[in-house]
Amino acid sequence: MSDRELTASELVAAYSTGELSPVEATENALQAIEERDGELHAYCLVDADRALEQAKAAEVRWRDGNPIGWLDGVPSSIKDMFLTQGWPTLRGSSSVPRDQPWDVDSPVMARMREAGLVVLGKTTTPEIAWKGVTDSALVGITRNPVDPDKTAGGSSGGSAAAVAAGMGELSVGTDGGGSVRIPASFCGIVGMKPTHGRIPLYPASPFGPLSHAGPMARSVDDTALLLDVLSTPDHRDPAGLAPPMGTYREAVRRDVRGLNAAYSPTLGYVDVDPEVAGIVAAAVRALGDAGLRIEQTDPGFADPKPAFDVLWSTGAAKLLDSFPAGSEDRVDPGLRRVWEKGHTFSASDYLDATAERAALGIRMGEFHTRHDVLLTPTIPIPPFEAGHDVPPGSGLSEWPEWTPFTYPFNMTQQPAISVPAGRTSAGLPVGLQIVGPRHSDDLVLAVAKLLEEVRPWPTH
Repeated sequence: MSDRELTASELVAAYSTGELSPVEATENALQAIEERDGELHAYCLVDADRALEQAKAAEVRWRDGNPIGWLDGVPSSIKDMFLTQGWPTLRGSSSVPRDQPWDVDSPVMARMREAGLVVLGKTTTPEIAWKGVTDSALVGITRNPVDPDKTAGGSSGGSAAAVAAGMGELSVGTDGGGSVRIPASFCGIVGMKPTHGRIPLYPASPFGPLSHAGPMARSVDDTALLLDVLSTPDHRDPAGLAPPMGTYREAVRRDVRGLNAAYSPTLGYVDVDPEVAGIVAAAVRALGDAGLRIEQTDPGFADPKPAFDVLWSTGAAKLLDSFPAGSEDRVDPGLRRVWEKGHTFSASDYLDATAERAALGIRMGEFHTRHDVLLTPTIPIPPFEAGHDVPPGSGLSEWPEWTPFTYPFNMTQQPAISVPAGRTSAGLPVGLQIVGPRHSDDLVLAVAKLLEEVRPWPTH
């Protein structure tokens, strides 16, 4: 197995024995970026000198037997939505001035530094992370490492492509409607949206209660380790949660056999590609054979897209209103339509959508009194042609129309994880989504780990 195929956990094990060093791992990741990123456009910024400085410091700590964390020296990346001291945070937009002070770390970046992760650079996002694919006028189209003719998904497509292509073992994305889970499914990696507030955010997202940060990795163990790092509270997020009880790296190995899992192949209203449906059903059967008690049932809610549209477009409009004059002519044309749409809603419309979001959360809370977790496809279709916001020829007009399994659980603020379920006959990844009640991040990870054990997937 080459160094690029090692997970973060395996890298750290190699550091501890001296088989590998953080410098070697970082050089390897930088070489992968040089070889592949010209085609994939996963990164919008790479700082090799800074990364190697961090790696050399980590190498000394490992040599002296004093690593500062479970992920000390692991090559990683961060989506260009998080403030990062010393690097611009342009959010995929030409309207954000590059020449301004960049002297603040977001909570996510601060925790990564404290844990000794080697941050290679920042990953590509569509403008203000507004859609389910990743392209940027600043960088270009982010492509799928499995098949570069296909989209990597989005809006954390740069992070997913980087991890899947071996250009860093870990990354952190944002998820306001599926933006971690969509590209994780399309690229064949693990992507988790934890309970809202589990990972503190600063500045506050304009998408408010929809917005989450989430770890992205090639294994469930790595996802749990990174969530441990990111879950430390930060006083700048008033919605942040208290520290978790115990650690996720231990909770991931919880025995979940005998728990009750609901399997909803369509949520009661989604059209699913037959091949995707078959792959997900086979993964669910494997979980049942491994000891989960599976019941096929729907949670019983109608598509909440109308309410989601209100919350999403008004948040986008609020943020874009702060952009410099003339930005209307520079933003992504699709984003401009969302901007305009957001201004058509009243305060009463927003409050109605907020009330619907709360009611949906209560319904799902009741559902989870009977079912420990909910299993669904992550995305109802396989990855489609890159360079399009919706699948060509589909007749769809907006990205949420092709990702109806993800955004409902942003509205309910529940933890949800996408794990690889298999591949289509064309070799394209398909994800299984595992959803748990709020604050059950440990349970969601443990069920994901069970699937990883009974249906292992390639880590590279």
